[in-house]
Amino acid sequence: MDESHIGIWTQSHAAVTVADSLEYKTISVFLVLLVCCVGIVGNIMVVLVVVTTRHMRTPTNCYLVSLAIADLTVLVAAGLPNVSDSLTGTWIYGNAGCLGITYLQYLGINVSSCSITAFTVERYIAICHPIRAQTVCTVSRAKRIITGVWIFTCVYCMLWFFLVDIQDGHVQCGYRVKRELYLPIYLIDFAIFYVIPLLLAIVLYGLIARVLYLSPLQSHTDTSATTLRRSYFKIAFALQVTKMLAVVVILFALLWMPYRTLVLINSFVSTPYLDSWFLLFCRTCIYANSAINPVIYNAMSQKFRSAFRGLYSCQRVEGNQRTVPFNSRRPSPRLPTDFYCF
Repeated sequence: MDESHIGIWTQSHAAVTVADSLEYKTISVFLVLLVCCVGIVGNIMVVLVVVTTRHMRTPTNCYLVSLAIADLTVLVAAGLPNVSDSLTGTWIYGNAGCLGITYLQYLGINVSSCSITAFTVERYIAICHPIRAQTVCTVSRAKRIITGVWIFTCVYCMLWFFLVDIQDGHVQCGYRVKRELYLPIYLIDFAIFYVIPLLLAIVLYGLIARVLYLSPLQSHTDTSATTLRRSYFKIAFALQVTKMLAVVVILFALLWMPYRTLVLINSFVSTPYLDSWFLLFCRTCIYANSAINPVIYNAMSQKFRSAFRGLYSCQRVEGNQRTVPFNSRRPSPRLPTDFYCF
């Protein structure tokens, strides 16, 4: 895309000398490939553990699957084409590739933002309105909301089919409209998929924190020790999940901030800032945002750690069983009943 507008996908003419250097190409390709490979593997694992593990099929995890698929779309449609662009210095996917890849980039980005907003609202209802959550926060409702999010975003992102085209003798995939016309489109996109979700997250997580930290057990002063223990563990688990999701939101805000700030500034100044190394930093932050969520789940959620280990165990046991003779009397390894091999 044209760096004066989006600043993350391809090279600009102003920075062509640096971008063509061997040092830049080596670092760029290495960073993007590393982040994309880690992110693709991690997000595929998130989808698999939720789909194949019964106790992981919760409303919150449904939204995390939607987020993982959106992040996969960003990594495949934005990260991997960027590798070929860095190596060749030209657009090699033609006009259809320009339209399709741009569409998928924005689709993944926007669905990611909507999924984060959806699980933020779900967490707020589950913790601050637990009685209402029994009927509102269900897997079936989460699936309907996710379906609606993807349909809305698929339709919304069709706008990009009319805004991009290959330019400069088929060398570059960029915008066919002037920067003055693109500005209101970007500002609307910026508000809907970045500013509003973050403001909503700040308010809702503030309310959640108030409920969890200020008076978690005051209403159970005259109940039995067993009830108190159950309430304590329930609140502790809710707090763990909420902390994990809050970290996801915070990293989303921080890792997208360099790119969003750059494009906002470049939309108003007469001479856009197009330093190649800073553009590489912006790209890497965006790809890292799509790759880091599985790492967060593994680090902060015992359930996800167990599910990831169970997924690996299923694959390993399935591979070992192929080498055991059919008439062998050795007992097969026992697996946790919550995990399903594939």
